[in-house]
Formats: sequence, C-alpha cells, structure tokens
Amino acid sequence: MQICIIDDNLVNENIGKDIFMNTLEHLIQDDYNIIMSDIIREGHPTLREVATAIVEPISEEYITLGKQMLQFLENSQDPDIAQELDLRGGVGIAAPQLDIPKRIMAVLIPSEDEESDEPKLREVMFNPKVLSHSVQQTCLKDGEGCLSVDREVPGYVVRADRITITYTNMNNEKIKMKLRGYEAIVVQHEIDHLNGVMFFDHINEENPFAINPDIKVID
Repeated sequence: MQICIIDDNLVNENIGKDIFMNTLEHLIQDDYNIIMSDIIREGHPTLREVATAIVEPISEEYITLGKQMLQFLENSQDPDIAQELDLRGGVGIAAPQLDIPKRIMAVLIPSEDEESDEPKLREVMFNPKVLSHSVQQTCLKDGEGCLSVDREVPGYVVRADRITITYTNMNNEKIKMKLRGYEAIVVQHEIDHLNGVMFFDHINEENPFAINPDIKVID
C-alpha cells in the first residue's frame, strides 16, 4: 500500500489562493458596486500583512479592480448613492481592505472650490512608493478615520507634510508626484495599509494629543 503524505502548508496555500481568486472575481464582476460588507474590519489578519507587489505591466484584472475601488469612492461621496448603498464616505481605499493583499490603492480627494467639480486628486496607484519626505510634519486637527475601523480613535496621527512618490497608473505609465498637506496625509494613510499599518499605530497611547510645537496642525 502506498502512503500519501499531504503537505498541510501546501493545502493551506492552495485554499488561500482559491479564496483570493474568488474574492477578486467577485469584486471585478460586471456592473458590481463595492459595498461596506466587502471591506474587512479591524482585527482581520489581512490588514496586518505586508501586501505583495503587482507584476507589471498591470493585468486587466487588477486594472478593473482599481476602477472598482475608485468607483466606490465616487459612490461614497455622492449623497444619494451613498444612502442607497449604505456607504460610509471615504477619500481613499487600499486593496488589503478588500481582503486583496496586493499593492493597489485608490484616492479621490474632492475640490475645496464649491464652483469646481474637478477633484484635487483622483488616481489609482499600483506599487506606490515614497521616494522622499519632508522633515516638517503635520497632522489633522480632528484625527483620522478608516473604512476598516468602526470606532472612533481620538488622537493626532503625525505624518510627513510633504512627500514625493512614484507609482504605476492604470495606463501602465510610471508616475512621479509631489504631494503636500492633506493630499500627502491621505496617500500616506493608504500606503500604510499596504504595509500592514493602521492609522492608530501612530497615535501616542499615553497622551493621544501630545505633539511637538513645530508640527503643523491642519483644520
């Protein structure tokens, strides 16, 4: 009789790949809108993983996922659609939040000009990387929130005020971009997700609102 030895690690890896592919196929199906139940929450192990890079050139599957992520942000910022789909408003989302541990993120920062519909930043970023950052630091006066965190976490989240990043866009073009202030904060928040970091990891547990006087606080 031949004894068959099963490698548990290999079985688990194959199961993991099946779950990943099922999740991806679900998210990129035609006419599908990402909803809140697709977003994993605080405590899910994927949120603490370091996401893996996307092989370039970017495949159609991941480009479609990027488009879906951007559409989610657009829907979440539209009062009527957000109410219909029961969405929380967001300016950024990363693939790990959808249980896809890949280095993909989308940002949609609306214009502050009431007379303009042109967003300040609207982009899907594949394999984003921070090339440099300023010594000057900044934070939001009201702290940060997250689509994957259902509780309020008070405290200052201190980040670099200016960053230079590089990434690949949906046209498979290499982009280099400089960001500052709020836009830089949003992008850093999403890149954190790609590295298994949550925004509250940056908060001083003993004194959440303690910061150095030279840190810029944005209203």
